[in-house]
Amino acid sequence: MQPLPTVLAGPIVRRVEKNACHIWFVTSVPSTPTIALKQADNTIDSEQSATCLKVGEKAFIQLVSIHLKSSFKPSSTISYSIVFDSNEEQASWQKREEKLKYKNQSALSFHFAPSPETILHGSCRKPHYDGDDALAQVDTLISQSFTSDSKRPDILLMTGDQIYADDVAGPTLQAIQQVITQLGLFEEPLEGAVVTHSSELATHVHNFYEREQLLPSVSTNTALSGLFFGAKKKPVFTSVNAQNHLISGAEVLAMYFLVWSSELWEDVSFNADEIDTVHRDNFKKEQGVIEHFVTSLPSIQRALAHIPTYMIFDDHDVTDDWNLTRGWEEEVYANPFSKRMIGNALTGYLLCQGWGNAPEKCGPLIKRANDMLAINTGDARDTFIDTLFEFEDWDYRIHTTPQIEVLDTRTRRWRSESRPNKPSGLMDWEALCEFQQAIIGKDAVIVVSAAPIYGVKVIEAIQKAFTFFGKALTVDAENWMAHKGTANVMLNIFRHYKTPPEFIILSGDVHYSFVYDVTLRFRRNSPHITQFTCSGLKNAFPEKLIRNLDKLNRALYGPSSILNVFTRRRNMQVKPRKPSIGGGELLNGSAIGVLNISHNTSSVTCKALLSNGKEVEFPPDNDD
Repeated sequence: MQPLPTVLAGPIVRRVEKNACHIWFVTSVPSTPTIALKQADNTIDSEQSATCLKVGEKAFIQLVSIHLKSSFKPSSTISYSIVFDSNEEQASWQKREEKLKYKNQSALSFHFAPSPETILHGSCRKPHYDGDDALAQVDTLISQSFTSDSKRPDILLMTGDQIYADDVAGPTLQAIQQVITQLGLFEEPLEGAVVTHSSELATHVHNFYEREQLLPSVSTNTALSGLFFGAKKKPVFTSVNAQNHLISGAEVLAMYFLVWSSELWEDVSFNADEIDTVHRDNFKKEQGVIEHFVTSLPSIQRALAHIPTYMIFDDHDVTDDWNLTRGWEEEVYANPFSKRMIGNALTGYLLCQGWGNAPEKCGPLIKRANDMLAINTGDARDTFIDTLFEFEDWDYRIHTTPQIEVLDTRTRRWRSESRPNKPSGLMDWEALCEFQQAIIGKDAVIVVSAAPIYGVKVIEAIQKAFTFFGKALTVDAENWMAHKGTANVMLNIFRHYKTPPEFIILSGDVHYSFVYDVTLRFRRNSPHITQFTCSGLKNAFPEKLIRNLDKLNRALYGPSSILNVFTRRRNMQVKPRKPSIGGGELLNGSAIGVLNISHNTSSVTCKALLSNGKEVEFPPDNDD
């Protein structure tokens, strides 16, 4: 086994403001480097602060914040150099740094754009989906900016399901457990589980492909349980792919390190002999897919070192159906084991995603996380997890023109009071009011919502039918229109006379892509709303099913259909932009969204860059 490199994952450029930037990475040593910035070959006068969290014997998550004494020059490139004090550590880093540079590039860099013109966005990156990773196309776009006249993209928005904590391939789980051992990631005692300590998971007979037998279950005779499971004993978690569900905090952190960096994969060795013969063929099939996934990681690692990147969670970052219904919450959070699992995933999100989005907001949580890790007892973890569950500031704002509002649609739910198995609203009344206050009076705004606000009507109708019969969990009935209160408040926000006249919604989640232009019926000065849904980065919908749903949606809910009268959006005109390939309105296939904004004409161009490099346009329908 080779000596560990100084930098295990990253650097990833995170929040960038006019007078500050933040860079996240994971090191094998506690040393915090000095980061120097240059703009137009001039050293920028700045001050540095850093926080280093020890998450294992040889693993340290760091966020370095550089605060300028003046401001970045708009629309220009900032280069940065990372310097460790130790010659040995610096030599290791420089060896890796060379692989992160583009052709003829002397230093790593990022682009500061107070008025971004090109915004990339995508979600749903499932490592063992059998297909190419569209996130690698970010590297292609940045590389082209060094070799041609094409402009460099300004911002990357990752809008949910950056990891799949609830749906893990066998080879990935094997890699995760090797990384835990290699880095000495901190394990933990477990309460209410078949195993008493997370260190026992790797050698347990049900470790691979049978983890649903390790996951918590509840003995209950409630109507909810009988309806869903028809038995006295039911599983707490609802994912149909929970055979390798991540459990411990160490497993979650190792997953993050592995999906963003190629370094740790170099010492991973797959061994099908460890797998029960019943699952061995599946393991070998997944192994080929994962090995292909790893080949694109150097490109992705290079891209993330060169573009300001922002993230927000969706359900798979934690578990499928996370907070979908009040009944789900009551049963999951009442069980100490399942509560710990949710808390571990949310801790991983804080350290690897949320922290870099809003360092000042997350600062108090990071301090508590550091204290918890120093003690590393079960009680300390549970106390910290309680603090995480009480936190209500996962949403954040990017101070660009137009302003970008990133919504938390997971933890501030509008819970049903009538039925425990009825879908909760994606945001409660208070959160929606705060959102409205943040955008009122603006000329334009970009809103990031993990799930589309304007969904495909026929799919929402199917979800509504299943919900009526108490089967919301069966069809993942999470859409903005599923809860009357949330739907009405959000639609009223669009109808408010002070709502921004130019409104862009970026979303993902659904594993297919589409673009809608929305205006208010019967109103002259309607805001112009463009919703660009692009999903997934490495995932897709079943091809035959999505074609049939697309045809059915156009047949039942076309512009002249009387069925539109019965939807909550009846006072809005929703016009789809048809993609430049295919005969329908929905584009299937792994892709990253490319949003181009013209600040002079307020026009918006939407393109999907497929994982194979093909570009698909969604031209606006200019017909009256």
